[in-house]
Amino acid sequence: MKLRNVLIVVKDIEASKKYYHDLFGLDMLLDNDGNMILTEGLVLQDEKIWNSFINKDVVHRNNSCELYFEERDIEAFVEKLEKLYPDTIYVNKLMTHSWGQKVVRFYDLDGNLIEVGTPM
Repeated sequence: MKLRNVLIVVKDIEASKKYYHDLFGLDMLLDNDGNMILTEGLVLQDEKIWNSFINKDVVHRNNSCELYFEERDIEAFVEKLEKLYPDTIYVNKLMTHSWGQKVVRFYDLDGNLIEVGTPM
């Protein structure tokens, strides 16, 4: 068995596609009308479709998981994030852990938690 993708629920799939392209360079591989597969295995699912599948409300900003990315030039990434998406809500601004790794944690447009850290 293989883990093939990670799916996140989004309110506006086109805005999220742009967001993940702008910040992380992810491109669309497949668009199935509300179910979009991006490079690196990230899947965007339209909230309305997800609600119909599970018959429950989506709980945004639930802090139960995160998407983790690595970036060598994290300072340049943070500058790009602040320039392109100045209304970003942060869990923590750029910091350095005791083991030397620099990280920033924030929410995407739909409250999905993202961590970007320097490679270890």
